[in-house]
Amino acid sequence: MSEKTDIQTQIAQTVQLLRKKLGVRDKTLTASIRKAKRQLPRRIYKQALLLASAEPMAAHPKLRLVLDTPKLARASEEVQAHLSGINRADRRLGWFLGMLGGLAFNLIALTILLLVFLWWQGFI
Repeated sequence: MSEKTDIQTQIAQTVQLLRKKLGVRDKTLTASIRKAKRQLPRRIYKQALLLASAEPMAAHPKLRLVLDTPKLARASEEVQAHLSGINRADRRLGWFLGMLGGLAFNLIALTILLLVFLWWQGFI
């Protein structure tokens, strides 16, 4: 019986990690996965979908018996390992540096276009 409840706790832990690491604010794993789809790699997303499909069955006492517990446990460990490795500060810094890089490229391109235009008009 503790093994069956373990799947439910692993699903709850996965939802908590999604909230903590990706900022997804849904109560069920299915809704959380749907919102976090673009932020997860495809392999992790598929493992999370496997867990999400088992979520309603894990809550039912008789249907819980037909779940493939070892497969779900591996999927849960894989998803939780990926989510635990996410560093929110590093993601924010990466986003900020990407934005600055795009801005710098646009300023350089604008400067080059301005210089070419001035040369074409004969001002340089």
